[in-house]
Amino acid sequence: MTATEQVLIEKIKQLPPQRMAEVEDFVDFLRAREDEQRITHAAMRASEPSFAQVWDNDEDAVYDRI
Repeated sequence: MTATEQVLIEKIKQLPPQRMAEVEDFVDFLRAREDEQRITHAAMRASEPSFAQVWDNDEDAVYDRI
């Protein structure tokens, strides 16, 4: 465990129980947001080959040079 993690844990321990619940909710929110971003990026990477034909053509190459 890093020093930063230890400091954070100590701060959380000093909170009243209802505030700990808020911290837990916030941590859950942050984790969900990270999961959503990871899924979105994975979907984008997975779709790139499918769109390659649409994006990589002579007609659109003019716009790539702009």
